[in-house]
Amino acid sequence: MVVLGRFVGLFIDFPKPLIAVVNGHAAGMPVTLLGLCDVVYASEKATFQTPFNLLGLTPEGCSTMTFPAIMGPAKATEVLLFSKALTAREACTLGLVTEVFPDGTFQSQVWKKLKSYGQHPKVSLALSKQLIRGAIKENLHTANSREYECITGRMYSGEFLNALQNYFQKRSKL
Repeated sequence: MVVLGRFVGLFIDFPKPLIAVVNGHAAGMPVTLLGLCDVVYASEKATFQTPFNLLGLTPEGCSTMTFPAIMGPAKATEVLLFSKALTAREACTLGLVTEVFPDGTFQSQVWKKLKSYGQHPKVSLALSKQLIRGAIKENLHTANSREYECITGRMYSGEFLNALQNYFQKRSKL
């Protein structure tokens, strides 16, 4: 679990703009890390879900801090505690996704944007990101530490082991 905490720390400290591109079903950490990205583009077919509590786990990826800030406490609670799945449009409306593209033109439109961003002055981009994220960076690291302390304890709980066993039993019946 220490490795995962460090991994999230790299997202927090990354000096350049982080742009996520989602074109399918995203669940768990790939969703929670979106809150640490600067821009998120999604295909209209993308979906987002955080099934932590279904597995007897707790949220991670700084989502206990970023999701309420992005989508408000009530929606963040519904997504993080009750595993509410979001469509790309819902995620965009809530602020988790920056822009949604039609599936058929997704790749070409996203690459066009990414290429244009690559033309921006690099030092200016990094300094601007530092100004935007600098004020909350320490709080993000604190949230990451708290989340990983909690999730590490959950990994050895009977509740997690039972939920995991039930999950795989349901999958094997499919």
